[in-house]
Amino acid sequence: MFAERCLIVAEIAQAHDGSLGTAHAYIDAVASAGANAVKFQTHLAHSESTRDEPWRVRFSLQDETRYDYWRRMEFSHDAWVGLREHAHERGLTFISSPFSIEAVDLLDEIGVDAYKVASGEINNLPLLESISATGKPAILSSGMSPWNEIDRAFETLRSRDSDVAVLQCTSEYPCPPELVGLNVISQLRARYSAPVGLSDHSGTIYAGLAAATLGIDVLEIHVTMSREMFGPDVPASVTTSELASLVTGIRFIERATANPVDKDQLAGTFNSLRKAFMKSIVAAREIEKGHVLTLEDLALKKPGTGLAPSLLGTVVGRAAEHDYSVDEQIRFDDLATADL
Repeated sequence: MFAERCLIVAEIAQAHDGSLGTAHAYIDAVASAGANAVKFQTHLAHSESTRDEPWRVRFSLQDETRYDYWRRMEFSHDAWVGLREHAHERGLTFISSPFSIEAVDLLDEIGVDAYKVASGEINNLPLLESISATGKPAILSSGMSPWNEIDRAFETLRSRDSDVAVLQCTSEYPCPPELVGLNVISQLRARYSAPVGLSDHSGTIYAGLAAATLGIDVLEIHVTMSREMFGPDVPASVTTSELASLVTGIRFIERATANPVDKDQLAGTFNSLRKAFMKSIVAAREIEKGHVLTLEDLALKKPGTGLAPSLLGTVVGRAAEHDYSVDEQIRFDDLATADL
């Protein structure tokens, strides 16, 4: 699953606001934008929450409690099957974050391609063990955790030799530039010898592009149809049109970094351009035979088919062996003391 190209994961999260039709619309939108994978969140309110759970952000006027909100975000078994099939039809890897062991089992039953461990579940070892037991790839976010907690989660997920990617993540929504933590990406790679990447909450394409220059294997980014959409994740999301720009930019960066250039060899391919754009030493005025050339006698003008400007110092002080007209290129063969 983690190939040579960066896996670009479009995180839908709760952007569908409980509407199955909207969830399907997101699959089409992110596929058209060029994402490789679509990611949802699988919530089963009775398995993950109590009615005492506080609101992270009070945004919903129709839900009395956070528990009610999770209930409204649930999809049925058949609905999840339909979403997975639609994603596969559009060539997308189908990923979801489970928030309970029951959700792990549901996703395993419907044939999810990979699991994503949300930052808030990183110390939920029974959940991680359940994911590992499926044998499917997992992506681990580290948004709220110190190294020892990430170590333990990684080892738990890898206990059955499953493929695991680890993402730098900062649980700020939206995340400011100074907290993105691009420096952590190389630390993750060295520490775990595993695919690494960024789970971006900046609400821009910039962090993802910057991370691409570091050779990340996975980029997860929240997506919304529009910044006018309803939902708690909109401020930390990019629009579908911005996602398309991000994908184009990442693929450009990948091609650029995968093809190192030999500067001397490259320069040799531009001989025709050098002649068109560079300059030569020419006569700035009429010059008579026998005249000893001074700086005032010379000019530097296109095309670059004659003596290069860098040779100006070796031309000054030599005597012309014939007359020169204005703008005529100076030639060493026509100078009395010419000696290369």
